[in-house]
Amino acid sequence: MKTYLWIEDRKGKSSYIFWQTFMEQLCPEIVVESKRNNSGLVKAVKALEDNENRYVIVFDNSFDNLQVAMEQKLLRKYTKAKNNVILMDIICFEYILLEFKDLIEWIYASDDEFLTKRKNAIVAREKLIKTIQNGELNYKDIREILEYNENVNNYNVEQLSAKILFDLTRNTGFEVSKSNIGECWIKSCCEWRQRMPDDICGLDASKLRLKEKMQHICKGTSLLRQIQNIGLEMVL
Repeated sequence: MKTYLWIEDRKGKSSYIFWQTFMEQLCPEIVVESKRNNSGLVKAVKALEDNENRYVIVFDNSFDNLQVAMEQKLLRKYTKAKNNVILMDIICFEYILLEFKDLIEWIYASDDEFLTKRKNAIVAREKLIKTIQNGELNYKDIREILEYNENVNNYNVEQLSAKILFDLTRNTGFEVSKSNIGECWIKSCCEWRQRMPDDICGLDASKLRLKEKMQHICKGTSLLRQIQNIGLEMVL
């Protein structure tokens, strides 16, 4: 029996690259497949006729995005009707990295000037993660998030997570956008080809291997609970 990880993101995009890297390092027998977008993923689950293999579905749960909520309702319906399909409860790829407990310690050295220059983004990240982990959904009313971005009402939680993550990681080897993921997430230390002599991050002394990075991310985010809930065996 094979296990497939179906995701909505296109090949070559940052989310696809992350999931592919993550699974290759911790669960290499899992086959990662792209369904191109939300609708494609929902249609693929609906049309699935294979009863022999197992399918793990990663569908962004952007809870304040009406279109996503409607598609997820359909996806839950189709998943419930199939014994070999499991739906992971994940807000989005960017939120996973944003909630990573060592994020700030990895991307910035202890004396990095970005710790001061990006203080508003750092605090907004802390408040957003704490609010969601506490089961509250009123993040748009939080003063520190409004101080970070006064136009927060124009964003859903996925968009806001992506913006904060980009603002925290830009101009570092950990930079993450929709189309690109920094080499420092997907390679061992330090294999960043564009690194300059003054590019010092929080991992400069520890020099983690790629598998160690993926293990830290798994243990330091909600991914660990999700993986345990669906019964995947990983090298941790």
